[in-house]
Amino acid sequence: MMRLNIFLNGSDKGGQVIAVGQTLSDVLEAASQKLNVTAKILYTAKGGQVDDVNLLRDDEVIYVSQGEDFIPPANNTKDQTYLSQPRENDVGWITLNVGGKLFATTRNTLTTKESDSMLSRMFSRDRAQLWNSTLDKNGAFLIDRSPVYFEPILNYLRHGRLVIDKSISPQGVLEEAKFFGITSVIDQLESLIEKDIPAKDHTPITRREFVLSLIATPAKSELRCQGMNFDGADLSKLDLRNINFKYASLRNANVAGANLSYCNFERADLANVNMEGATLLTVKLVCAHLEGANMTNCNFDDPAGSRTNMEGANMKNVNLEGSHMAGVNLRVTTLRNSNLQNCDLRGAVLAGADLENCDLSGCDLQEANLRGANLKGATLELMLTPLHMSQTVTTIT
Repeated sequence: MMRLNIFLNGSDKGGQVIAVGQTLSDVLEAASQKLNVTAKILYTAKGGQVDDVNLLRDDEVIYVSQGEDFIPPANNTKDQTYLSQPRENDVGWITLNVGGKLFATTRNTLTTKESDSMLSRMFSRDRAQLWNSTLDKNGAFLIDRSPVYFEPILNYLRHGRLVIDKSISPQGVLEEAKFFGITSVIDQLESLIEKDIPAKDHTPITRREFVLSLIATPAKSELRCQGMNFDGADLSKLDLRNINFKYASLRNANVAGANLSYCNFERADLANVNMEGATLLTVKLVCAHLEGANMTNCNFDDPAGSRTNMEGANMKNVNLEGSHMAGVNLRVTTLRNSNLQNCDLRGAVLAGADLENCDLSGCDLQEANLRGANLKGATLELMLTPLHMSQTVTTIT
């Protein structure tokens, strides 16, 4: 004998079990007695009206109406349908409700490319594999994940290519790939993430980035750039006064025409930097590395009397031609093979400096201190004050 599980229309509680009679009227009468109502219409779990007793199936869930239209219960039993139960679209289209967004796809898409993935197991045709997943009121499979990051995964299963919009984080897609077990795309995502991660300790700062920092910094505040990387940066013609570049790297940078007055470049790496025409009043370049730098026509001469300090700097092969360097401290500085033609070095401190093979022709060395300087192979032609210079230089080795 066939039986039915009956509920009041719009409810999934207080159900009763009745036997299926010979006619539809017999079923309505039995339902009226069991539920203590006047049963007039029978509905299937999907809202279909039953008008023939032969349409009823054994152990089917039926909703009993007193004449009103079908009302889906709050917790419709179709919401509790599991993937292990057969469905009409078993070989066709499937609708997924991922985090509130609907995706329409095929069972073949979800199961073919990654046969061992969670999605493949969820929608496998092998009904021996049970996977409890509820459906929403429209029959879409509910998956509590982010739809934003799920969409690239679904597209990958469709056509085999990983395509991620610029607005979507690859890290989020990677988490979804790991969750669903889409292993073939994990390496691609990890490589993509690695490329996107900036190497903060090594990536040079660009002109635009630095200008934005300058704009955001009040004029009276000190901009601290200690230890930063400016290799190859174009900072030409900028007002960079009072900035702390201690230990910074500016290799091959262009600061031509910039105002670098009162900056601190102590122990900074300025190899091959272009400083042509820069203003360097009272700059601190103690032990800085300036080998191969272009410093032609630079101005170090502060009318207020403060002096630039370049003590102990490495200035091999530096071009300083035509620079104003009166009073500059170049004590024990290495200037080997450098070009100092026509420089104004009045009152400069060059004691113990290595000036081997330097070109000092045309320089003004009035009152300069050259005690203990190494002038081996230096060019001293066309000196403005040769007599005074000759009296000042006490040791030439």
